[in-house]
Amino acid sequence: MEKVWVAAQDEIVEGTCKIVKVKNAEYGIYRVKGNYYAWRNACPHFGAPVCKGVITGTRLPSLVYEYKLGRDNEIVRCPWHGWEFDLITGEHLVDPQTKLRQGKLEIAKTDPDSLERAELELQPDGIYMWV
Repeated sequence: MEKVWVAAQDEIVEGTCKIVKVKNAEYGIYRVKGNYYAWRNACPHFGAPVCKGVITGTRLPSLVYEYKLGRDNEIVRCPWHGWEFDLITGEHLVDPQTKLRQGKLEIAKTDPDSLERAELELQPDGIYMWV
């Protein structure tokens, strides 16, 4: 395997995404609540470049005619059809069985149970992806 530098830690601030191309695949790298996450740039609905979507929050459960907003910078909205995904879990907000392809950035750890997991590593000099 080859370790490829993909970003400096300070390049990715809350509420932004850096899209990187590694080999033949694109990934969006996000920072949410101080943790880094990488998602494959393909919406499970029609393959849209989901990481180019708006990073936002969502409505929280509330009374009729009352709109409580929350989860700022935790949701990405697909630019083609508006599907919304949780940036921490990759789950679709309406159907949790529909998920983005995941790869959480961790400090020198791997998660063998992740599906199509990108091998990513956080180091003092930047963020690396193993290919």
